[in-house]
Amino acid sequence: MLMTPGLRKAALTAHVTSSLGWFGAVAAFLALAVVGLQSSDPREVRAAYLAMDVTAWTVIVPLCLATLLTGVVQSLGTTWGMFRHYWVTAKLVLTVPASAILLLHMQPISYLADVAAAGALAGGDDRRLRIQLIANAGAALFVLVVTTVLSIYKPRGVTPYGQRKTRQEQSR
Repeated sequence: MLMTPGLRKAALTAHVTSSLGWFGAVAAFLALAVVGLQSSDPREVRAAYLAMDVTAWTVIVPLCLATLLTGVVQSLGTTWGMFRHYWVTAKLVLTVPASAILLLHMQPISYLADVAAAGALAGGDDRRLRIQLIANAGAALFVLVVTTVLSIYKPRGVTPYGQRKTRQEQSR
């Protein structure tokens, strides 16, 4: 069932807003992760990891899930469909694993925040894990840029499913 134009615009606005928020929150998270790794001030390091945990749980995770949900609503409620066009399917294939990976990586974020809250995190402690957070945030930003590019350019290409659906609709 297709959405009315007003509902479609509202759903698109929600999707774009949550996607932009997710991108911005991950960019802020990356900045904090770099500060947490590079700073020589123990208070700044502690503050960075505590802020990362709060940002991840209260901003990044909800916006990630909102982006996924609104994207599914958009695809099901418009003529684009979820599996009709390669670019929509590609966005789904990128967003679902990115969301799952985010949820899996919340544990190390919370771990470092707990260590920082206890005052036990110093400059060189857990260096590999701290570098991993930077790499993960960078990878997430890359995926979010790719999905944005797909949304803007909408590369041509209808999936075999989309071709069948189009033929069925035209034969009615």
